[in-house]
Amino acid sequence: MKGLTKYFPILEWGRQYNRATLTSDLVAACIVTIMLIPQSLAYALLAGLPAEAGLHASLLPLVAYGLFGTSRTLAVGPVAVVSLMTAAAIGSLGVLETTDKLLAAACLALMSGLMLIALGVLRLGFLANFLSHPVIAGFITASGIIIALSQMKHLLGINASGDNLVHLLQGLLAHLDQINFPTLVIGISATAFLFWVRKGLQPLLLKFGMAKRNAELASKTGPVFAVVVTTLTAYLLDLGSLGVALVGDVPSQLPGFSLPNISTDFWLALAGPAALISIIGFVESVSVAQTLAAKRRQRIDPNQELIALGAANVSAGSTQGFPVTGGFSRSVVNFDAGAETPAAGIYTAVGIAIATLLLTPLLAYLPKATLAATIIVAVLSLVDLSILKKTWRYSQADFIAVSATILVTLVLGVEFGVSAGVLLSILIFLLKTSRPHMAIVGQVEGTEHYRNIDRHQVITHPNILSVRVDESLYFANAHYLEDQIDNLAAERPPLQHVILMCTAVNTIDMSALESLEALNSRLSDRGIKLHLSEIKGPVMDKLKHTEFMSHLTGNIYLTQHRAVSDLVEQDYCI
Repeated sequence: MKGLTKYFPILEWGRQYNRATLTSDLVAACIVTIMLIPQSLAYALLAGLPAEAGLHASLLPLVAYGLFGTSRTLAVGPVAVVSLMTAAAIGSLGVLETTDKLLAAACLALMSGLMLIALGVLRLGFLANFLSHPVIAGFITASGIIIALSQMKHLLGINASGDNLVHLLQGLLAHLDQINFPTLVIGISATAFLFWVRKGLQPLLLKFGMAKRNAELASKTGPVFAVVVTTLTAYLLDLGSLGVALVGDVPSQLPGFSLPNISTDFWLALAGPAALISIIGFVESVSVAQTLAAKRRQRIDPNQELIALGAANVSAGSTQGFPVTGGFSRSVVNFDAGAETPAAGIYTAVGIAIATLLLTPLLAYLPKATLAATIIVAVLSLVDLSILKKTWRYSQADFIAVSATILVTLVLGVEFGVSAGVLLSILIFLLKTSRPHMAIVGQVEGTEHYRNIDRHQVITHPNILSVRVDESLYFANAHYLEDQIDNLAAERPPLQHVILMCTAVNTIDMSALESLEALNSRLSDRGIKLHLSEIKGPVMDKLKHTEFMSHLTGNIYLTQHRAVSDLVEQDYCI
């Protein structure tokens, strides 16, 4: 049973399910359902798909995550960045027919799901750590700007296209003379209202005596009010006849099961975008899940989250949906509404299914400008240009990576931006670890502590060079270590001993071992002995199985103080 619980967390929390938990989950599900319906429609619009695709992507994925997910409050569904990436991937195929777009989107979801499941089964969740947070923040900021700009055409009622900043601006400027003023009025009104709801509705409700928690939740369901009012306005004033773009007929039926049937060329063309969507979706989802879990002192399993998100995407791909992941705003609402278990997501899926069957005829008169306003207000909260200032002050390497990611995303599009982000994250890691910090250390007087001679008043000996290496030793920094020690030794003619203080060395790979052997030999030719101190147990275990131990000209010491004391006591120093 324990093995099954690992892959089916529902078996664990399901045993503790009771009436109080059911009530909490149902309340949260009702609130999230109300919020998720307009969000799903809006993100389908962002992905360049019919409105019903958003509803389809919000049904079975919630159920699948409820069965496999380890987060008690994560709400899965369409999100802005992944929807934009879906639109870019479909756009690169050059397909024009709606049916082909839906097939391509389903294919993306299915491929992404299978990739995520494979990563989860292989326990490769740690790979997400290679995307640095500043780079992710830069990518999301640039994506938020592109998303907001891409929705301006719906606010203005004009035809414009583009998947990067340059093309979008060119398209908008070229069609400004075609602005539809009724659409503009609806778009600006809805946008202004939604911005006000975020800041002004809660204080107003509190002023009228509403409980703080209820006021917070009510302020987050503002898009529902915008949808209702603008839909009624469009119906009563027949705004469709005035050129206002409406959602149109949305089928009142649940999706069936089917695997996307497209050519092999399409599958191959979508493999790269599917991999990028998987990476970004997983990172975003796990970040949200970990944040919310920490607030309740709960834990999530990143590898199981890969499987859960994979199952959600496979469900979306087999039910005419598009790629999904854990959304920040809806997950926070789910958390604040009191969701206790993933069952809240399953109940939300039931609510959306009921809405799909009964309420979709009412959406025919919903202006697309309202959905665009919903997207713009949502994504602008993701834009954080302050990350540039923060990284500039703290780390210029991170600043360059963030700036490059933002620039590439804005100028070349989201797919290039993601690729640049992944590459830059890896390059930053290699850059930092390939030139590790190395400090010459000495004894703090009256203690057994050894610190950097440039930062502290310490005791040193002319015949002994103590160097602390603040990084694990591997192929990327092996020769750097060798050259640095060799140069330091060359600068000190009286030198007789070099002690490598290995406090921060967690591993030594074969390349680094060969460099240590070469360093040992080169120092020996100069009459200098190489010693090691404070080697960690796992590293020592590996060294014992090599010839390096027998070739080492010096000794291996448990502590740095023992090494220096021993050499001084043997009268090796002047």
